[in-house]
Amino acid sequence: MGAVTRVLIVDDSAVVRQVLSAVLGQAAGIEVIGTAPDPIFAMERMNQDLPDVVVLDVEMPRMDGITFLRKLMAVRPTPVVICSTLTDKGAETTLQAMSAGAVSFVTKPTNGLKQFLESDSGEIVRAVKAAAAGNMSRVAAVSRAIAALPAQRPAAGAASTGVATTGGATTGAAMAVTTERLVAIGTSTGGTQALELVLTSMPRVRCGIVVVQHMPEKFTAAFASRLNGLCAAEVVEARDGERILAGGVYIAPGGRHLSVVRDGAQYRLRVADGPPVNRHKPSVDVLFRSVAQHAGRNSLGIIMTGMGDDGARGLLQMRQAGARTLGQDEQTCVVYGMPHEAVLLDAVDREVPLTAIAGSIEQYARSG
Repeated sequence: MGAVTRVLIVDDSAVVRQVLSAVLGQAAGIEVIGTAPDPIFAMERMNQDLPDVVVLDVEMPRMDGITFLRKLMAVRPTPVVICSTLTDKGAETTLQAMSAGAVSFVTKPTNGLKQFLESDSGEIVRAVKAAAAGNMSRVAAVSRAIAALPAQRPAAGAASTGVATTGGATTGAAMAVTTERLVAIGTSTGGTQALELVLTSMPRVRCGIVVVQHMPEKFTAAFASRLNGLCAAEVVEARDGERILAGGVYIAPGGRHLSVVRDGAQYRLRVADGPPVNRHKPSVDVLFRSVAQHAGRNSLGIIMTGMGDDGARGLLQMRQAGARTLGQDEQTCVVYGMPHEAVLLDAVDREVPLTAIAGSIEQYARSG
């Protein structure tokens, strides 16, 4: 790929095509080579001129975006940015697209579309550049690894821990043991697939796991629900004041920062508003710094695939506080940005491939 990222926009809305063309066309290092109102036209265009990145709507006539995405990944894997509505249905569809191989996504409202896309142009440009930096062979490898995993969830009617979704409490006999050890994970571009692989690869462990995945509101609840249906662990969107218990995985809600505080012999979650940190809310640095302060040597920090440097300084604080720290290695990252920045700061004890992260968490949980 050259210095200029060549983009094809596929959306049935003429307004979206027009505005995205203008926004991306004005960005340094990006050239819009064409637009298409649906995937059929897009495939005809791609037969003539291959783009570096496709910006793709998911709800279109003649062929939906997910079907097109799967066809594209099977024939010619190409970085795809999903352009999805900020709705519950849009969130679920986008997560299907990410699982199918999309690298990044941006959201659009149902009203005030033109004004929103213009005002949020920086996010759209960053998503396209992050997708352009993605390694599609690694995306495909993670997809194959996920497909090869056996089902982890208990059969219908089997015992399940059940994390309560009201009152900030967690219930269930298997999760009744409070842990004084924590695992904190931070990730961004490529992270939805990577987290799915990690969490579905391991059994329920005897420590709590807190996660920041850069993702907007509405999407994190759907993401947690999706993972909860796939994993042996109980996965929920984090709630303010909730007690962290062994066997629970807590996903930072989109549009809010997640941190950890000490409450006697226990840990609790803090979910709060605030300005973006490193352009992100939730921010990995916010989580890691709180874990450094309140858990210190009783914690394991893991920084995974993602563009930028969010989490690097927080992971360094964790290491300086006595925590063990891991970074996903370059060979398995979709984007080796965040882990690389952490390595440069000497924040990482050891780099490991994506397929070794689940085992590292299990080993850490057993060592307590």
